[in-house]
Amino acid sequence: MTNQGPPSDAAADFQEAVRLHRLGRLDEAEPLYRSVLSQRPVDPYALLNLGLILKARGHLENALGLWRTGALNNPDQADLPIASGKVLAGQGKLGEALAAFDQALKAAPTNFDALNCRGNVLARLGRPLDALASYDRCLAAQPDYGLAMINRGNVLGLLGRPEEAVASYREGRRLNAITVESLGQLLHQQLQICDWTDYEDARAEIARRIGEGAPADLPFSFLAHNDDPAAQLACARVHAKGRFPTRPPPLWRGEAYGHDKIRVAYVSADFYTHATAHLIAGLLERHDADRFEVTGYALGPSVEDDKRQRIRAALHEFHDVATLSDLEVARRIRAAEVDIVVDLKGYTTHCRPGIFAHRPAPVQISYLGFPATMGADFMDYILADAHVIPAGAERFYSEQVIRLPHSYQVNGRRGEVGPPALTRGEAGLPADGFVFASFNANYKLTPEVFDVWMRLLRQVEGSVLWLLHTNDAVVRNLRREAQARGVSPDRLVFAPRAALDQHLARHRLADLFVDTLPISAHTTASDALWAGLPLVTCVGRSFASRVAAGVLRTVGLPELITDSLDAYEALALELATHPERLADLKARLAAQIKVAPLFDTDLSRRHIEAAYTMAWERQQRGEAPAAFDVEP
Repeated sequence: MTNQGPPSDAAADFQEAVRLHRLGRLDEAEPLYRSVLSQRPVDPYALLNLGLILKARGHLENALGLWRTGALNNPDQADLPIASGKVLAGQGKLGEALAAFDQALKAAPTNFDALNCRGNVLARLGRPLDALASYDRCLAAQPDYGLAMINRGNVLGLLGRPEEAVASYREGRRLNAITVESLGQLLHQQLQICDWTDYEDARAEIARRIGEGAPADLPFSFLAHNDDPAAQLACARVHAKGRFPTRPPPLWRGEAYGHDKIRVAYVSADFYTHATAHLIAGLLERHDADRFEVTGYALGPSVEDDKRQRIRAALHEFHDVATLSDLEVARRIRAAEVDIVVDLKGYTTHCRPGIFAHRPAPVQISYLGFPATMGADFMDYILADAHVIPAGAERFYSEQVIRLPHSYQVNGRRGEVGPPALTRGEAGLPADGFVFASFNANYKLTPEVFDVWMRLLRQVEGSVLWLLHTNDAVVRNLRREAQARGVSPDRLVFAPRAALDQHLARHRLADLFVDTLPISAHTTASDALWAGLPLVTCVGRSFASRVAAGVLRTVGLPELITDSLDAYEALALELATHPERLADLKARLAAQIKVAPLFDTDLSRRHIEAAYTMAWERQQRGEAPAAFDVEP
């Protein structure tokens, strides 16, 4: 709200309107603003404030109309297009919002509010470098604007520059710009570089705030440092409540469609070379076209690579909806009379849960991308299995649980794993020493598990730990942590990123995969086993911590599952010092992997289709969603 106002005879009405507006007496302020406008129809200040009253009442289109009129007639006034841009961004109309902020910057090139908001829109449009430039312009104009510094940290995280993100978050918090989830996001970026300097204090503070019902972390990053499924549900509910304080009216209102086939729509931002696409492409190709009509709605980056082309070819229809608002995407899904919509994102990068909040389909299912509850009442089901959500754990999920009979994780056969392109020596590994490997993402590494790994290195002479090199800070920090635990830093070896076939092949240079906790290996577990590398895991309490255990059971190696870090350490040490036992495990794995249900894509397809059919049949009978198990 502005207290600037028109001159002359309208001034008294305007100032009284502003006074009442500030007191929250909107019904009294509104007629006074209208009185001003009857005398000066395009007064920018009265149009701005009257629009704010209309916005507060939920009359967004009327507010936008006033602000557009004001901006058209007052091109040197920045506040009107800024107000429009904020509402348009909230509606998901990102292209229009960007145009509004650009219009504001023509009037006021250094307006820090417009530059910050413009950066937010560019980030949502998948243009992180442009967003970063906008935040930098904002901070050049207003160096102590902490909120822009926090937002800058967010986009640096998206760009894979976590060390810079950490510095930006810390500076933003120093400037007292403590956004509701910035503490969790700071910790997440610290974990990306294995910076554990205040790990225990930060995770305890986040858990305390979540326990009090306050937002402190995003649901996905929370999984990396808290294994309590009740706390994960609380975190998701707090986030969902903040993100969707009021539910929009549903687009599907109980209409019966009566199609010849069940219409299934998959929604994801990962229809390109990505772990999710890697897992699901085979399923999309094998869906029973006589019973299902399958479409895809692509969010996020429009990457036209081989994987995207493969997925596009597998689907009845493929829609790139990255630039559309949540409501526009939901309307498309509703207009297509989709029976079942499957969200492959949950609360991961480029997620769009607002689409599902509009209820575009009779049945809405969360699957594969997010290994936890969404804490939102607009998702009906979550696809899981008895390993990741055991009996009794259903109470930690806002969704109804559908249990598939083997692993929830659908997998395609990866083809024969060829010989490694490098020798051990060329990869920086010892020719004869034991190689412990963990190719999980760096944010999954925690001090507790690293303690175990260092004890293993101290006990197994000549052994090394082989990890992924994602950034130089990881190498620097982990080698320092090793030194502090009495282990020579050069016993940590870091593997550069490689193409999938090369990455699978180099697994054969390792002896044993050691898993992480509280987020276990997911796709990385399947990769390791397919490549013939046994994996030792420690099962936790939450979905995310139990995936590798489920995968091991599905390939017939349950003896590699432990239930405590002490047992995990003992088993890894036993295998590292008893080569005959490890050789037996590798031989069994090689024999079982080709016939295991885990890599039988068509079997998984039949189970998933059975799950869809049962959920659809319940809805057709007019029954509320309810948990059920799919029989093998």
